[in-house]
Amino acid sequence: MTTIRLPTGTTPPGSVLGAAPDAAEDAAAYLATGGYANATGPGELLRHLAASGLRGRGGAGFPVAVKLRAVRERGGHPVVVANGEEGEPGSVKDRWLLRARPHLVLDGLARAAAVTGAVRGYVYLSDPVAADRVRRALAEREPSLSVEVVETAHTYVAGEESAVVRRIDGGPALPTAKPPRPFERGVGGAPTLVSNVETLARIALTAARPGLRRTIARSTLVTLSGGSAAPLLTEVPYGVPLRTLAAALGVPDPAGALMGGLFGGLVDARALDLPLEPDALAAAGTALGCGAIRFLAAGACPVGAAADAVGHLAAESARQCGVCVSGTAAVRDAVHALAAGTAAPDTPDRLERWSLGLRGRGACGLLDAAAGIAGSLLGAFPGLVRSHLREPCPVCAAAPPGAGPGHRLTVAVPEVAGPAVDHVPVPPLRLPVLKGTP
Repeated sequence: MTTIRLPTGTTPPGSVLGAAPDAAEDAAAYLATGGYANATGPGELLRHLAASGLRGRGGAGFPVAVKLRAVRERGGHPVVVANGEEGEPGSVKDRWLLRARPHLVLDGLARAAAVTGAVRGYVYLSDPVAADRVRRALAEREPSLSVEVVETAHTYVAGEESAVVRRIDGGPALPTAKPPRPFERGVGGAPTLVSNVETLARIALTAARPGLRRTIARSTLVTLSGGSAAPLLTEVPYGVPLRTLAAALGVPDPAGALMGGLFGGLVDARALDLPLEPDALAAAGTALGCGAIRFLAAGACPVGAAADAVGHLAAESARQCGVCVSGTAAVRDAVHALAAGTAAPDTPDRLERWSLGLRGRGACGLLDAAAGIAGSLLGAFPGLVRSHLREPCPVCAAAPPGAGPGHRLTVAVPEVAGPAVDHVPVPPLRLPVLKGTP
């Protein structure tokens, strides 16, 4: 079972984890910590977010203030969406947030609505437990905007922003070609902010504690897994070495890691001295992504890890882009052949060609992730790839890649105790809508 650990044993100010991360927070408890306060107005909040450098936590890491301004400046009647559908199998932070701290997310959604001028919002998710907690929170406290909970089936691509819009509009949760992007034309044709729920939580924390804006912006939830240790959800500041996170999980001297869920690809042991910081990781050719890191324990085989990852991606393809269907299947078959010791001598050349030629050719990032894993395997572990061509790998033979989605990559959501009683509704937060440029 996945465990939750406070960064220092106690809750620091501005923490997303809160004081009791293993129990659902009700409205009274959230109000007692300064939630839903009117002290920071929309214009002031936007300035704080810009100064803090807060980036989105859904995977792409786009500057939050820029995204908010882009939606607001489109005019009309914007829509805001809390995106809690995390498709990465190694990530649990978003489902945990919606189960444990729904008011924090709803507060952030209301703040984003005030900044963009929206009067309509959605909470988008696939987790039935989280959906129940969000509906309870909405019943506890009337929101300052119209909020609807929209459920979808859990898939890798369902959380992609154009898939979110498509599903809310009544269609399938499948990505669409861009442009237009949701901030240009989204739900019902309106400019739409699709924001990850951790991002919204950090917006709410910034509104409550603007003096801690840099701390809030430069801390992040991470889901750590790998080896025989129980997966761990925790919150850490930027700059912590990856090796320190491996030690915190209980995986000493890892051989490398699968980064950013599946999008950051594989890194070898030398990369474990890199700091957990988006720009530093990007400069090294990997990514923080959604904050999910799977460490490869000593003795694990990176080829097997790559085979699990590309197998999952091929199984999760939306099957609406021909190049994705054929490309992910080709990468999967080649890496699986390496793991099985049956790969042809030209397999590394083909993987190298695909790692470069397949990027950017699908409607979403799934094909890019498969290409990235292939390229990172070749770049980080060339000797192991060559050895798999010469003879079968005993580690891979003992634990062959799974045939379907999930397999060894899936991490369970931490247990979060539900509310014991229903509480008396409390007055809603009424925020002015931001007009003009702050």
